[in-house]
Amino acid sequence: MRDTIDPDFASYVDARQGRWLRTATLVYGDQARAEVELLHAFSRLALVWGRQDDPDVFVQRLLYQPALSRRRRLKAVPTDDTTLTALAGLSSVQRTVFVLLYYEELTEFEIADLLSLSQPAVHGHGQAALSRFGSELGLGDWRNPAGLR
Repeated sequence: MRDTIDPDFASYVDARQGRWLRTATLVYGDQARAEVELLHAFSRLALVWGRQDDPDVFVQRLLYQPALSRRRRLKAVPTDDTTLTALAGLSSVQRTVFVLLYYEELTEFEIADLLSLSQPAVHGHGQAALSRFGSELGLGDWRNPAGLR
């Protein structure tokens, strides 16, 4: 084990941890779980630092894929915040795709690659999540704003 921390690695972590912690908190619905997952991802990255072509992709895969795992899945605990409560109403896959699409502003193809899903699956989860999120907020069906049939 190294006795010192690579300054480039330390700068990398400082620059990205805030954004990814916020995103992971939305994905997992629990800041403590998000912190654990982010620490795990950064710890794994430290072991291969300098050998990764794109450390962002490496961390994102480690950070978001556990949200899809059936054995590690946690349902978000609703809070008083309406956005977090609406997110809690989504399945873990829908919540992850929704946050990555609309908060991280990744494309469906980038999300498909990160989560090892097909692009049509990401699209479907994104559409279902958007519809359900709007319903949870009391906005109705976004595809039919006038309520017409």
